[in-house]
Amino acid sequence: MAKATGTESPRERYRSQVRAEIKERAWEQIADAGSSALSLNAIAKRMGMSGPALYRYYGSRDELITELIRDAYRGLADTVDAAAREGAGLPELGHTLRRWALDDPHRYLLIFGTPVPGYHAPDDVTTISSEIMSALLDASAKLPDDAPDSPSSPGSPSSPGSPVSPGSSSSPEADFEQHIDAHRQWAGDHPATPVELHRALSFWTRVHGVLSLELAGHFTGMGFDPATLFEAELAALLRR
Repeated sequence: MAKATGTESPRERYRSQVRAEIKERAWEQIADAGSSALSLNAIAKRMGMSGPALYRYYGSRDELITELIRDAYRGLADTVDAAAREGAGLPELGHTLRRWALDDPHRYLLIFGTPVPGYHAPDDVTTISSEIMSALLDASAKLPDDAPDSPSSPGSPSSPGSPVSPGSSSSPEADFEQHIDAHRQWAGDHPATPVELHRALSFWTRVHGVLSLELAGHFTGMGFDPATLFEAELAALLRR
């Protein structure tokens, strides 16, 4: 929510307050029925307003969804940035992401869960999300590239003296690193090496995979602690 600058007129302050309340009601509706069921008319009714009156504050459902997504990404980006500024490495950033997700599951699922049918986020939302990836790439760059089970380590398919399958000159890991280095637009202008790109992307996909399954309730009844699985995934990523 935008903070008052102290120079707003009473009418502007009232408008900001109403928009903030609309967003609060929207989050309540998402918590009750999911983002696909978001309805401006239902929010207006709950606030004691007419539908046309509410549309003076948000012109469409997509405009409201964009505000919610932008706020969620901004909150996560600021949280990750604060941890990174305090020296957090990849493991700490992983725990930061998990705490944020568990504290605010509906916000997490809005930006990382099932896409809202018919909705397309504007470019500035992608820009905010890139801040999070940049922090992960920075943390990835601080780790050594000669991890025990890296593609160039002794005993791996690409190391000297190791058996290589016919027609193959490198490992799948090395092949993928060449691929993402040639398709690195998702990393913006970050000067990460191919190994660092691979490490950050693996971290991103596996951490969010575990979190998404946990928050969606897929581990319920399986008899294990998701926090323990999360720790094991982080450890496996760092051994890479």
